Amino acid sequence: MTPASQWASHLFHLVLLRCASLLVPAKQRAEWLREWDAELWHVQRACAPSRGITWAAEREVTAFCLGAFQDACCLARQMRPRNMPRAALRGSPVQCILWLAGLLAASSVLALLLPGVRAERSLSPQHVGPGLVLIRYADSNDGAPLTISPGQYRAWKGRKQQYFDGFAFYRVTEESVGQESVSTGDGAHGKAAWRVARASSNLFALLGLPVQFALPDLKADGNVLGVILSEDAWKRDFGANPKAVGRVIRVGRRNARIVGVAPEDSWGLPGKVGVWLLQPDSEIDSGGAGYVVAHLTSAGKAAMWTQCVRITAYGPGASENDLLGFSIETWRPGTWGIYLFAILLALLSLPAITAMSLGDYSVCSHEHSWSQRLCRWSFLSAKISLLLPIVYFASLDLAYGHSTFDPARAMYIQLISSFSFCLFGFKWALQDQRQRCPVCLRLVTNPAHVGQPSRTFLAWNGTELMCGGGHTLLHVPGLPTSWFSTQRWLYLDPSWEFLFAGSGTGMESEVISGFSSS
Repeated sequence: MTPASQWASHLFHLVLLRCASLLVPAKQRAEWLREWDAELWHVQRACAPSRGITWAAEREVTAFCLGAFQDACCLARQMRPRNMPRAALRGSPVQCILWLAGLLAASSVLALLLPGVRAERSLSPQHVGPGLVLIRYADSNDGAPLTISPGQYRAWKGRKQQYFDGFAFYRVTEESVGQESVSTGDGAHGKAAWRVARASSNLFALLGLPVQFALPDLKADGNVLGVILSEDAWKRDFGANPKAVGRVIRVGRRNARIVGVAPEDSWGLPGKVGVWLLQPDSEIDSGGAGYVVAHLTSAGKAAMWTQCVRITAYGPGASENDLLGFSIETWRPGTWGIYLFAILLALLSLPAITAMSLGDYSVCSHEHSWSQRLCRWSFLSAKISLLLPIVYFASLDLAYGHSTFDPARAMYIQLISSFSFCLFGFKWALQDQRQRCPVCLRLVTNPAHVGQPSRTFLAWNGTELMCGGGHTLLHVPGLPTSWFSTQRWLYLDPSWEFLFAGSGTGMESEVISGFSSS
């Protein structure tokens, strides 16, 4: 290497060391820089052969200068204050509340974004007319009212009824829908499998459901039926274009004209529906069972003193059919009722899976101030207050986030998930509370086993945990006995504080190891 290149290389190494010194605390920067300069001089002399500096030697000197950055980073970590915010939050009640608040925000935002959850929460009895019931056979054990055939429906509608003055029928099927307005990417007729409700033409009038952009009437064309789109299908496949109303689409093997759009939150009956194909009663296929909606007369309303009424109807051949009519407003419980019922079941089941005690505080002479007791119970109340809405929104996300779930299945999913989340959530809240210091509410850490299982009845045997602030020790028996059946807190006096001065830097492990060995 030429002298000029050697001088440039030396200057480059000095710049590297000056940059590394910027990572060192200001009070020690000058001392460390002098140390690195001296070591650089020795490294250059050791790496320089008798014939001069080579490229291999330059790489070794450069590697030494880069190692100065590692020394500076290690020194910065060692000089970092022990009470950093992250270390202070670890195991603290603030960290617990922040985690729960984050879960609540995530579950609630997801519930607002999922269309199925929004539609289910917005359902109300005012969306349907009063005095409407769903009819099914009394001996049907599946809980679904899909048991009435179109023939039975037409027979009932053709006879004079005492308790009913209006009937409507619909059956939900999977059918292909093709039309020119659905974008397929290639300009061809779009075809997709939609959930189609083949319904009697008076269904929406009987239910009193609103229809957006409704056409006044249909053209006199016997081959064209009326079809009502759900708002979700209208937005997804027609781009929320109001001009889609009036167009002709192909539903199965029939042409149908779009006569309106049903609002997203209007349909509260069984079955997820994307399209309602309105047909005359005579054109409804006889195969397959469906749902029957009936409107009560004044005599029917008087007879229905509960939310369910038993009905006897006569079928073909004067055969008697035992039926049940359920009020549409209460044919299934709402999301809020299911949620409250799940909470009740969880509270009743909680003592079977965990101890309800929060620990033994009375064995110590330490007096708890009213502020400490208030903080402890306020923290437990805050955890449960955040846990309950988390359970509600999370269960709704699971039950109604998937659009293919029918209402009956979604109801059971919400019930099971709400019960499970409540049960194990309450269990976690109690266990977490039992492991928090009564003084500072931080989680106790560094478990150490004390004693031997063979001497349980002669000496204490169990696990000892430590509060990082030096306030308490928690003794948890390994095998509950008559004299030591629950956990106990041992309060430490101020003379122990010097042992916990290194909290968060490994001092706790050293102290607990000393306790274990003793």
